[in-house]
Amino acid sequence: MDKLLDDTLTHLRALVGFDTRNPPREIGTDGIFDYLRANLPGFDVQVTDFGAGAVNLYAVRGTPKYLFNVHLDTVPDSPHWTASPHELRVTEDRAIGLGACDIKGAAAALVAVANATQGDMALLLSTDEEANDARCIDGFLKTPRDYEAVIVAEPTQGEAVLAHRGILSVQMRFQGRAGHASGDQKPSDSALHQATRWGAAALDHVQALSHERFGGLTGLRFNIGKIEGGIKANVIAPTADVRFGFRPLPSMDADALLETFRTLVDPAPVEYGETFRGDSLPAGDVATAETRRLAARDVADELGIPVGNAVDFWTEAALFSKAGYTTFVYGPGDIAQAHTADEWVLLEQLAAYARTIHRIVDSGI
Repeated sequence: MDKLLDDTLTHLRALVGFDTRNPPREIGTDGIFDYLRANLPGFDVQVTDFGAGAVNLYAVRGTPKYLFNVHLDTVPDSPHWTASPHELRVTEDRAIGLGACDIKGAAAALVAVANATQGDMALLLSTDEEANDARCIDGFLKTPRDYEAVIVAEPTQGEAVLAHRGILSVQMRFQGRAGHASGDQKPSDSALHQATRWGAAALDHVQALSHERFGGLTGLRFNIGKIEGGIKANVIAPTADVRFGFRPLPSMDADALLETFRTLVDPAPVEYGETFRGDSLPAGDVATAETRRLAARDVADELGIPVGNAVDFWTEAALFSKAGYTTFVYGPGDIAQAHTADEWVLLEQLAAYARTIHRIVDSGI
């Protein structure tokens, strides 16, 4: 095992040992941040608490051209773990622990590189990515900073991801009129009937968009996640609440899609609102998104990072792109292992990521 990987695993063992599950979002400025402060030699370190478990650590040494961003929060562990999720286990080919893949492995490698080099380097480590709550990145972006590119770590199997879908979550309510189900009903009487008709119309609309493409991605991802309402089988449902989400391509107009889904049936929902929105990567209209994608490809090529395919999952890289930064996603691990019991990352990918970051920082590319 080479020393850089050995050091990465030492830091990963420590980082996995800190409980940063989100929820419950019980994350403060001590604990994992005390460890990071102690292991970032020669860096100007600023820790900012945005409340509700959202904490940033921004560390700069010298005048770097690139900003490396990693989130430190993890999803909750499931009951199916075969050992403690907060104790790193290292086998012949993998490291197993909560967050090892998503994405404390990358954070550990960055800390190892910070100690193995003296080169200029900038890190932004945050703790609210898993909550669909962008306090950390939004807070950071309020102050303009001069970086040629932002490289956001997520599990991409060691390839630069230049494009991914956006994500929107919506909650809405249909209003009906309670009554006995034995009588003749108008289409608008039952809120649940309205919701059911809306669901069928929504699925038909999604099917009609299945041919649209951008950067290797096809169609609109859509999911009706929850429907609640009604009283019992012989009572007309007075209300029905629906939660749904969709993931548009960078070339799709999210606001137009929102309005289309709102007006699919008559009567329209009486309440309708977003609960979360994340832009696509790259952000912007079709022309702007393509320009930004090509700029990110040029940076990845310059840094010697292989370019991979676009992905369906969302990342906070979209927030940096929307703010005008050239941005791509790059990290060790496979998204298929994220959020799973006995989550793991291949040692080979951890080592390759650490070596690449070391080369970038040490050479001052």
